[in-house]
Amino acid sequence: MTNSMFELTEKQKKELSGIFGRGVNFKDKERHFYTHDVGALPSLVKKMVGKTKPAAIVKIKDEAKAIELVNFARKYKIPIVPRAGASSGYGGIIPTKGGIIADVTPMREIVDIDKDNLKVTVGAGAVWYDLESKLNEEGLAVQAVPSSAMSATVGGWLAQNGVGYGSYEYGWSQDTMESARVVLPNGEVKDFSGNELDKIIGTMGTTGIITQVTLKLRKFEKNAAISAGFPDASSMKNAIRKVGEKKIPIWAISFLNPQWADMKNRSPYKTHYGETVEEHRPELPHSYICNFAYPESRDVSGLEDIIKEAGGEILPKEIAEHETQEWFRSMKVKRLGPSFIPAEVVVPVDKIDTMFTEIGKKIGLPVLVEGMVTKGDEAIMLCFMPHSERSFKYNIAFPLALSIVKISEENSGRIYASGLYFAQQADKVYKKRLPLIQELKKQIDPDDIMNPETLTGKTMLKTGLSFAKAFEPMARMVGNMSGVGEQEFKDEKKIPGDIISHAYTCAQCGYCVNECDQYYGRGWESQSPRGKWFFIKEYLAGKMPLDQEQVDTFLACTTCEMCDHNCQLDLPIERSWMTLRENFVQKRGMMTIPPFEIMAQSLDKERNIWANYRVDRDKWLPDDIRAKIKDKAEVAYFAGCTASFVEKDVAEGTVRLLDEARIDFAYLGDKEACCGIPMLVAGKWDVFERILKMNIANMQKLGAKTVVTSCPACLLMWRTIYPQWAEKLGMDFDIEAKHYSEILMDKLDVLKPKFKVPINKTIAWHDSCHLGRAGAGVYEPPRELLKAIPGVTFKEMEHNREKALCCGSVVTLIDEPKVASKIGNVRLQEAVDQDADIMAALCPCCLVQFRVAARDNNVDMKVEDLAALAARSLGYDLPETTTDALVAWATFEKMIELMEPENMTEMMVELLPDMIGAMPSYMQAMMKTVKYVPGMDVLMKPMMPIMMPMLMPSLMPKVMPKMLKAVEKRVPMPDYMIEQMPDLMPAAMGNLLPNMLPQIIPLLTPKMIAYIKAN
Repeated sequence: MTNSMFELTEKQKKELSGIFGRGVNFKDKERHFYTHDVGALPSLVKKMVGKTKPAAIVKIKDEAKAIELVNFARKYKIPIVPRAGASSGYGGIIPTKGGIIADVTPMREIVDIDKDNLKVTVGAGAVWYDLESKLNEEGLAVQAVPSSAMSATVGGWLAQNGVGYGSYEYGWSQDTMESARVVLPNGEVKDFSGNELDKIIGTMGTTGIITQVTLKLRKFEKNAAISAGFPDASSMKNAIRKVGEKKIPIWAISFLNPQWADMKNRSPYKTHYGETVEEHRPELPHSYICNFAYPESRDVSGLEDIIKEAGGEILPKEIAEHETQEWFRSMKVKRLGPSFIPAEVVVPVDKIDTMFTEIGKKIGLPVLVEGMVTKGDEAIMLCFMPHSERSFKYNIAFPLALSIVKISEENSGRIYASGLYFAQQADKVYKKRLPLIQELKKQIDPDDIMNPETLTGKTMLKTGLSFAKAFEPMARMVGNMSGVGEQEFKDEKKIPGDIISHAYTCAQCGYCVNECDQYYGRGWESQSPRGKWFFIKEYLAGKMPLDQEQVDTFLACTTCEMCDHNCQLDLPIERSWMTLRENFVQKRGMMTIPPFEIMAQSLDKERNIWANYRVDRDKWLPDDIRAKIKDKAEVAYFAGCTASFVEKDVAEGTVRLLDEARIDFAYLGDKEACCGIPMLVAGKWDVFERILKMNIANMQKLGAKTVVTSCPACLLMWRTIYPQWAEKLGMDFDIEAKHYSEILMDKLDVLKPKFKVPINKTIAWHDSCHLGRAGAGVYEPPRELLKAIPGVTFKEMEHNREKALCCGSVVTLIDEPKVASKIGNVRLQEAVDQDADIMAALCPCCLVQFRVAARDNNVDMKVEDLAALAARSLGYDLPETTTDALVAWATFEKMIELMEPENMTEMMVELLPDMIGAMPSYMQAMMKTVKYVPGMDVLMKPMMPIMMPMLMPSLMPKVMPKMLKAVEKRVPMPDYMIEQMPDLMPAAMGNLLPNMLPQIIPLLTPKMIAYIKAN
């Protein structure tokens, strides 16, 4: 039998690294993120499950790697646990014996679309929502799709087996699948089709690693829907039954009970930067609501009569439309939880009303029910009881899930799926297929390598569940008295209470994962928003430490808000991370991303992030425009740092457009300061506050009522953040902010005749996060301006507007340039796919990022600024600034490289003579004993972590001149930066070293001892 394996040997790690390279992770902390699924288990049940930390995680990019993995695992009898979207809660991905997590999500390509035979072959990691979107473009659609389509994978639904939208017409997931390709535990590859699929459907990775699936398709057509309200479950059941009897051509039937409807009405509205987003949400009636969906061309006449005859009423069309739009966002009600006790069961349609009646009689806690009807007159009822996993009562109330399962069994039903947690129910779930599955498992996996215990169960857990089932009446009685009221979350371990609330509310559904640039840039769960919410819970429980590495995962977030957009619970994710930045850096004194410290000193000294002189800030301004600028005006232009010092064509292009549009404006010139967003995301809110006050005061002196920006981040500050902070600080603020593209919309009739130089290029448009999704929601004005330029062939990229992918800058570029280049290349490739000559953008930071990414990835794609393109078409000769951007970035790139612990250690080794020479005489004497007294070197090692932090404050001023020379040798800097380093570096290093020394000292100590012995 396979061994429990929670740690690999060094030999095994080396061998696995040889197979997967950077696609393997052995870090203890990272492995902790793969110990669970979406289910929130009670503490007592967790103890029964036991240790679940894998020994390694690997990324399976193709079938060949899957084969290599199973051969490796078989050789050492190491368990393998296949993992995809992790969107189920039955314990199908829990590594109870450790081993290797095989993450199959990289296999998400569309292999082949067969339009003639209505089939598609995809990688097992293909996400349903993405697949459906691409098929729709081809005039095709999947037959059925799970309600977790935003994160669930095709292979995962095969491994789980289930019901989704479309199952009323097409059946369970297995009925919509033609074939599957699987790497078996013995290393062989087998195609399963027809009746043979019965051997692998729903087996949760216990029979192999699924690599490809062929799905049956249908012609795409927009759906229509009719929603009906019913006074009771019986009338709803009768309507559903009649629809079947009269063969009304319905594609999907879903329903919910009054308690769920009430929760949906009460669930919080989405917010953006703390402000409620205006959205119209129709009020649902307090009744049983059933939604009937069908392709809009179908004749469903008779449906409304059936509803009325059953005692129901047709609900307003806006409810049907809203409920259809909310198909994949049903867990929004969890905001009122914060935790749910789940029970998912399958019952005959004829028993729907009995189920509701029995649940009402026997379960004392509120039970929210969402259901789906499937082909064959079965209904899946997803039952959730709001509770709090932090309460001990959660342990006592949790057995009520078994009571609901028992009620279903008494009504000819069963549990929805088995898995680790309900392995005892496997015979009821798989029925006649179970012997086939067991026989296959015996043949191909005699050592039980693949996902052991998932279908057979864990002894202690099975014993506990058997005990709970035997004493179900008593457990139910106690559970019914174990509800919790409204939960109040207070600050804990210095984490704000509202953030703690969000962490426990998070459904761990994974909607935020796949398109998070930090996740696909690095590839590991710890970087995803879901992973960070999980970390907060584990930190509060004392199971994970809050160290610098974890802080960095919060700091590295680009604030693109893709997670906020995708979160089905509408959690304010980015807002929460922003709060934690200040919490970690300013309040706790932990280290920000190191280059931000140099930026902070430059901001305080020269008001910009590029360590340039403030007197040079307005040198980009053309003389003819300078002469026209007003001393005071209602409109003022705010250029920002990067447009002022690096990509000057952005600023010049903007003012040329404003001037040609006959807009009078003022400009702060060298009194302008950075907008401050780098300090906000760096957690250095004290610096941000100083900058904000300075900018507002100076702008008010100009008499400005409207600030016009080029940079979307600057727009976000002036439009949203400055007003909020001004109110908090008791400052007057009566300024509105607009992007120049918005201002020019009313002036296109003036500008269009002046565009005289055709571009004659195909241009793909990039939506900046901070102008669109994460900012003001501005999408059309820049498009209209770009399309107005003669000779432009405009192209939309695959992800656009609110779904546009982030460029990966600024934070990731400053933190990990290699990761940023990977993120940027994903977006660049979308422009390449459009056969574009140019990718156009309007954010100076996006421009820097894409130009660096194009260089690093050898992508032949010009990256141009919108304002610069438009100004050139007006006839102005603006310089091309790609080289300037790459040269300016080279300094930061080398500075970032220098700040890595290994490189900082190497520099400090060079400074050892000066450091030791600057020490007090008694310390120098002690250092000499290392050379002459046996054993002193051994004593020195544990002393260094204590001594160095105490010595550094006094050593740094004495060593600083040599350190500056050492930095200058390693970092190519322009003269103006070299001149300022004596002012910038001491304070920056003073802030950095207390946090960097714990990383440096273990590396420096042996080198210091070696130096002393040699000298």
